[in-house]
Amino acid sequence: MDDREEKEVKEQDLNRLPYLKGVILEGLRRHPPGHFVLPHCHVTEDTVLNDYLIHKDGVINFMVADMGWDPKIWEDLMAFKPEGEGFVPVIIWQCSIWSTFVANLVWNFEWKKPANVANIDLSEKQEFTVVMKYPLEANISPRI
Repeated sequence: MDDREEKEVKEQDLNRLPYLKGVILEGLRRHPPGHFVLPHCHVTEDTVLNDYLIHKDGVINFMVADMGWDPKIWEDLMAFKPEGEGFVPVIIWQCSIWSTFVANLVWNFEWKKPANVANIDLSEKQEFTVVMKYPLEANISPRI
């Protein structure tokens, strides 16, 4: 989108914003809000998975963060590369409410680092979900 006459990004515009999609997906790969997925069901019979015996009635958790940080899959895995192929939470992009929300924040506002902030620390801490250890600060102003 390059026409500043448009005041709102709509769902049908999302396919014209591939880099925004990459930024959202790469952000989720690098900093997933939850590091594991809550279990949805129990194992119904003894099963072997990658040489591991999983007993009947066992529970399996998928470590989302570990999948996004697997060095066998990701080259320079801790680098932020939005032009890459994306990651597991592609469903987030398909949820047009979140995607259009982020797109409109970028489209309608200028985002700048505050002058008093020397470096941005992306360290995380565990609360109910995973959050930034030091909250992100930004100066936001409407685009004219």
